[in-house]
Amino acid sequence: MEKDIFGKAIADYHAGNYSEDIKTYSSLEEEDTIPLPYLFRDYKKMPVVEQKALKLCKGTVLDIGCGAGSHSLYLQKNGLQVTALDHSKGAIETCIKRGITQTVCSDIYDFKDQKFDTLLMLMNGIGIVGKLQNIDALFTHLKTLLKPNGQLLLDSSDIIYMFEEDEDGGYWIPDNTKYYGEVDFVMEYKGEKSDSLPWLYIDYNTLQRAANANNLNCELVYEGEHYDYLAKLTLIKE
Repeated sequence: MEKDIFGKAIADYHAGNYSEDIKTYSSLEEEDTIPLPYLFRDYKKMPVVEQKALKLCKGTVLDIGCGAGSHSLYLQKNGLQVTALDHSKGAIETCIKRGITQTVCSDIYDFKDQKFDTLLMLMNGIGIVGKLQNIDALFTHLKTLLKPNGQLLLDSSDIIYMFEEDEDGGYWIPDNTKYYGEVDFVMEYKGEKSDSLPWLYIDYNTLQRAANANNLNCELVYEGEHYDYLAKLTLIKE
């Protein structure tokens, strides 16, 4: 059974039991934290990339990897029919308590037989594929959830900046790395650690190639100041 570190932390914060943040350890850098208040931020405190994505949402929306539900809550309050999906039981229970009316506790691959106008994957939601080699399987599944004129909105980051640059402008990438955006994460909360979780950060050009290979148009909607971006994917009409 999964430990649901993320869900426990979210549930604690919402219940008023906030005493510490989630610690993260990755294969690329030393210890970092996920501040719990940030997961409950309102629209004004969201980064521009997320604000732009929310403004582009239309029709029925599936918020994939909804976490504490801040994006879903904003969309719902603005009249959109949104379904908040997360595999974390604690996250979904918190979403319900926050007033989100449609929630699903499920792995995205197990969620089927519904179609949406907008699929939303924010806070690098595409990272759930873990490894670049798995992206075709994800796109194949996501296409079954899209209406004919639907859209997939996602943000990610090109983490090439985390690697050492040489004099010629190239980067030192470890030989054992298939793709430099593949990272392994461990989360810790109140002394309990999660299992190692593979996570993907994907640069825009690689995303575009993968999308096109899966019969999806890929448009760069917004480029942030620190290697982050927002992309919109749509079905290529056959």
